[in-house]
Amino acid sequence: MSLVAATRSEYTKQFSTAGWWVLAIVLVAYVAFTAGVLALVFGGVASGQLTGSTGPALSTDGIPALVYSSATAVGYVFPLLVGTLMVTTEFRHKTLTPTFLATPRRGVVLVGKFVVGVVVGLLYGILGSLAAVGAGAGVLSIFGIDTALGAGDTWELVGRMLLAFALWALVGIGVGTVVRNQVAAIVIVLAITLFVEPIVRTAGGLVEGFAGVVKWFPSAASDALVGQTIFGAMGTAAGDSLEWWAGGLVLLGYAVVLVVIGLLTTWRRDID
Repeated sequence: MSLVAATRSEYTKQFSTAGWWVLAIVLVAYVAFTAGVLALVFGGVASGQLTGSTGPALSTDGIPALVYSSATAVGYVFPLLVGTLMVTTEFRHKTLTPTFLATPRRGVVLVGKFVVGVVVGLLYGILGSLAAVGAGAGVLSIFGIDTALGAGDTWELVGRMLLAFALWALVGIGVGTVVRNQVAAIVIVLAITLFVEPIVRTAGGLVEGFAGVVKWFPSAASDALVGQTIFGAMGTAAGDSLEWWAGGLVLLGYAVVLVVIGLLTTWRRDID
């Protein structure tokens, strides 16, 4: 079977089930809520209209970018989960057996997953960006703050967010290739993204010299790719973040390393 056929088969698997759009709905709701709250807090304080504020205490110039970048700052876990499920679901339900029988070259199957993973990641990126920009710009406009929707920098930011979403989906495929047990893979993903990395990155902003290590973490690399976010600022000292292109390469590197490990280990094993 050719790569085109393997990719078509993978595309059918992903978009013929409800999993992808259920997560997409949760993504949109979560990102829209987060962006709306951030816009409310920053916009209210900067404009002096928020109850309890004493007047303009923030520059309004960078607020739109901080609000919009929340799409990846909090939403990256969704393409990561989808990528992980693309592999572990097949192990769980034994659908890899007929897949490998039809396509004995297992590397071709994995490349097909990568191609579809990029498509799903970009789709999630579009949905997440629309949610963040829509909710954020709507709230900022209430406070009379320029939404910067006509600025080229804003759409460059959106473009980098789409790239980040696609790369996170590939990292998820790498995780699923290494950890074939679906429950274990999901627990590991959630534990690292919701607890381990946030705690360690926060410590990195407090412990002298540790920020130079923290900047190589996946979420820190993602923040560097998109542009410094409010969440990244709390855990990365000034001057210690990667360049945007380096952040993208680091994130891609995580995906490649995980996939290579998976190819050399679990991907070669028999499906029992």
